[in-house]
Amino acid sequence: MAHSYLPSQLVFRQQHLRCLNHMEVLKTMRSIDDRIVHSLNTTVPTASFSSRVDASQTCKQLYESLLEAHLSRDRAIKTCIARTSEVVSQLREERAKDSDNMTTLRLLRKEQTKLKLMRSELNVEEVVNDRSLKVFSERCRIHYMPPTVQ
Repeated sequence: MAHSYLPSQLVFRQQHLRCLNHMEVLKTMRSIDDRIVHSLNTTVPTASFSSRVDASQTCKQLYESLLEAHLSRDRAIKTCIARTSEVVSQLREERAKDSDNMTTLRLLRKEQTKLKLMRSELNVEEVVNDRSLKVFSERCRIHYMPPTVQ
């Protein structure tokens, strides 16, 4: 069945699809965190192999990759939150003008739910980041000390 959207609803739909795409990309971007133990095991040498590999350089590169991934994901989530917040505001304005429009009401509820999901995603991101940095620190603390974040 084909849907007929008002111009404003079409814009909301396009933004919704963009943010859904961001969420899929977010899952892909978390692969570095998902594989942190494997990365550390394959790149940071044990004491018997430490003379063959520059562990401090390897740990530094891994830390920089982790930090870059964390910042990119944070930006992506916050961008979606900002966009969705704008859509929710616009839909609230439309609902105030025409409170009987069920399509607008459904879209508003859908966008509010998506906004809650994205805000909870920030909490998930914090847990993922903390876990990865803890594992990194446990394995690399003798080889590389990251600069303190100010």
